[in-house]
Amino acid sequence: MAEVGLLPFARIAVQVSRAVLPRYRSRFSKRQFTQPQLLAILCLMRYEDWTFREAEVRLGEHRELRQVLGLVSVPDFTTLYRFLQRLDDQTIDRAVGETVRRLRGSLRQKRKRARVAVDATGLAQGAVSTFFVRRMHHHGQKPLPWRHWLKWVVAVDLDQQFVLSQLARRGPWNDCANLPAVIEAASQQTRIGLVLADAEFDSERNHTYIRKRLGAQSVIPAKRGKKTWRVHGVRAEMRSAFPRRLYRRRALIESLFSSVKRKLSARAPGRSLPMQMRQALLLGLSFNLYRLKHRRLFLRMSTEPDRTKRAARLGRRALRRNGTKGKGNPAVLGEKAGRGTTTNLLYLS
Repeated sequence: MAEVGLLPFARIAVQVSRAVLPRYRSRFSKRQFTQPQLLAILCLMRYEDWTFREAEVRLGEHRELRQVLGLVSVPDFTTLYRFLQRLDDQTIDRAVGETVRRLRGSLRQKRKRARVAVDATGLAQGAVSTFFVRRMHHHGQKPLPWRHWLKWVVAVDLDQQFVLSQLARRGPWNDCANLPAVIEAASQQTRIGLVLADAEFDSERNHTYIRKRLGAQSVIPAKRGKKTWRVHGVRAEMRSAFPRRLYRRRALIESLFSSVKRKLSARAPGRSLPMQMRQALLLGLSFNLYRLKHRRLFLRMSTEPDRTKRAARLGRRALRRNGTKGKGNPAVLGEKAGRGTTTNLLYLS
């Protein structure tokens, strides 16, 4: 197959699926395929952006992939579709929680409070080219082919770049009231120390929930209403002394959205809204599995903005110690001295 690393992804998907699902739904099941096998295939479909029929064809062609999944025969595309219909959101949430537990496996990471960002993005309902849609709209003056789309709301760990919690609903919609639910689900996965969000989630109620219920710091720009309006509480603090340096890190969630749409898929296919919502939730689960597959590479990275300064400081010390003042790049020498990296964020090819 063209995709490199498909077998490691399938192995991790099967391991996570076995941790959250029993082998069979009931004792009267046909026992031809197990539930973890079918869930792993659905994650592969999101990882490769396959349709149901394409998944059946690909599994029939790839003998090694069938061996990794433990398949004796290839499931029909209707079997996969019916399993997706039976799959509930709680099962996907448990699978996401299992991936978070594995990504934050070390005790040091578990004790550290996470810096979380909340944002939403739109997912297309089909595979129609956006360029074709814009050209049809501008040249033919025809209305857009849809009035609604799927809105995917996620809470992301900014330091390690993976999804903590998620929800999906039909857009356009204001998700200000959904922030407590997303943050509450994320707090069950890890301890939260900082929450960043854009102006869509601006409300005093959200600030109060984050600061009093979770004991975390909240940074949300107070953009709602006119500048002449009087605001009170935390929103007044955000308007008078906004922590811009702290808020810059919110842009990392946009990097995650870009990675998801470039590496996996930018759509949530389905003829009904419940199917589109499950496809969006499976997209978040598949991205966490993708992160697990590349875990060693991401562990050697850092999203800390001050690693370059630290490397330069160590490099200057090495220059003074060796008596070679003014020679060499301090950041490179500091990287060798600190055995660290000056890379802020990488996109895997």
